[in-house]
Amino acid sequence: MAGGTDWMTTDSTPLESRTFSVTIDRDWRALYDAIWRPEFFPRWASGLTDGELRREGDDWFSQGADGPVRIRFTPYNDFGVMDHVVEGADGDVHVPLRIVRNGRGAEVMLTLYREWGIDAERFAADARWINRDLTRLRSVASRG
Repeated sequence: MAGGTDWMTTDSTPLESRTFSVTIDRDWRALYDAIWRPEFFPRWASGLTDGELRREGDDWFSQGADGPVRIRFTPYNDFGVMDHVVEGADGDVHVPLRIVRNGRGAEVMLTLYREWGIDAERFAADARWINRDLTRLRSVASRG
């Protein structure tokens, strides 16, 4: 991760997690090349931003669902990794995001961690939000 974020200490108990995916009928490398830039995220990631990202150096800032956030994105790479760390008032949230080959197309996978202090209702709501955002990504990215 850019900046060397230690988002979880090594002695932490593993968090509950769920991985969500969406299949997109587009070559995975072409898809990655089209959507990896932080500037593309406002087109689909409503849970990350209210629609505007501001860049300051290597960091990005926005108004997130729970207030102002600072976001650090993984740089461009050959592996389809689009991880990012969202730093807000409640702490840092690591968001693993991957694009992998699925036949002629692509699979986009996002893992949601149930952070400490998040109740089951909020975790379920976050899961629904991610599924809406991934559906939006499929719609936006399928158009080329």
